[in-house]
Amino acid sequence: MTEKIKDPASYFPSIEKTYGHPIEHWAKLIQSKPGMKHMEIVNWLKAEHGLGHGHANALVAHTLASKQDG
Repeated sequence: MTEKIKDPASYFPSIEKTYGHPIEHWAKLIQSKPGMKHMEIVNWLKAEHGLGHGHANALVAHTLASKQDG
């Protein structure tokens, strides 16, 4: 049994198609919440913007990881 591990960015085409905004839009929203923890931002995206859990989690994980790298 080999599980396919997905990079958060693998969700991006589906996120853009489903919600009609580029990834940069979501990244800016996430970056506007500097005092919030990962799951707090995920829950905020779900509640305020109607994202599914997997999509919200992928966006937050990628954005926060990119912020740490940069």
